[in-house]
Amino acid sequence: MEKKLEIYIHIPFCVKKCRYCDFLSFPGQEPLIRAYADRLAEEIRKKGEELRIAGDLRPVCSVFLGGGTPSILEVEQTGDLMRAVRESFTLAEEPEITMECNPGTLTREKLSAWRRAGIGRLSIGLQSASDRELACLGRIHTWKEFEENYFLAREAGFSNINVDLISALLEQTPQSWRQTLEKVLKLEPEHISAYSLIIEEGTPFYEIYREDAERRERGENPVFLPSEEEEREMYRDTEKLLGEAGYGRYEISNYAKRGYACRHNIGYWEREDYLGFGLGAASLYKNTRYRNTENLERYLNEDREKEEIQVLSEKEQMEETMFLGLRLTEGVNLKKFEEEFGIPCEAVFGEPVERLTKQGLLRRNGERLCLTERGLDLANYVMAEFV
Repeated sequence: MEKKLEIYIHIPFCVKKCRYCDFLSFPGQEPLIRAYADRLAEEIRKKGEELRIAGDLRPVCSVFLGGGTPSILEVEQTGDLMRAVRESFTLAEEPEITMECNPGTLTREKLSAWRRAGIGRLSIGLQSASDRELACLGRIHTWKEFEENYFLAREAGFSNINVDLISALLEQTPQSWRQTLEKVLKLEPEHISAYSLIIEEGTPFYEIYREDAERRERGENPVFLPSEEEEREMYRDTEKLLGEAGYGRYEISNYAKRGYACRHNIGYWEREDYLGFGLGAASLYKNTRYRNTENLERYLNEDREKEEIQVLSEKEQMEETMFLGLRLTEGVNLKKFEEEFGIPCEAVFGEPVERLTKQGLLRRNGERLCLTERGLDLANYVMAEFV
């Protein structure tokens, strides 16, 4: 069965780098952003031509503009990028096209222009409804500004909006997290992504709170971070409150109303082919993983040679199918596994599947193998068993 084809476009620029963020992003001035956008459109067109020559005419089912803060781009720059995509690739019927954006960077003009360019889905980074928590994270907006931007998007006609949230923040309590969830639920977005804060190396938070994170990992009480039990309570409240409000959990950290699960992200978990454009963007194409350079000067001024090229062996493809597919609450499609690899999943991973099933972490649901409720809690442990 031929894999689907997706496109990811990376915009590394933002107004200000958040204190917890380890993504490839940084503040950028307009001349630099303009030069980058031009180079990006050129890269998209070049790749489209390469695929046409190679005879790969698969329609693109989803496009995702991520970052950074893609909404920092000017209207003309976004329009040029979308034009490059449409002129270089054939889009599937009713493709899912997502724009990541941050409150404080949205305007009526931009929203209207995005709609005209075919962007139908927004992913808005809120993170918290508490202004105190937002300030601690280094966000550039308040709850009120987020609310204003959200309503602007609705007025512009966007009927598919995701809101990004982060729990287990510094000095956050289960009560303040519930307040964030309740405020967001009143707005009735179609999709909610709810992640737990990770203190990532190389960030300002790591320098300040590393010892606190290590203290919690050892089972000791942290000073600034919520305790392990408080984090578990936030995790349980997320599932409970969102479930009661009609949001189905379809992936470890993602919830959606019926029919609004993010198709682009599901493609990642199901190992569909995707092409990454822009600084540091990763791709998976015909079982080869590679990424662009993370050096901005090289990206702008030199040929963009691919880096970290990895041609996946069949064993590695099988392993990825398992540990990525198990992120989805529906789990791994066992029939599809056998069709793709010509061998039943049990013949390859029988021992870990049997052991994890006996431990109550995996269960078989018809033609699918998925995590149990307890397995979702211990997902990292389960997935590591397939590598």
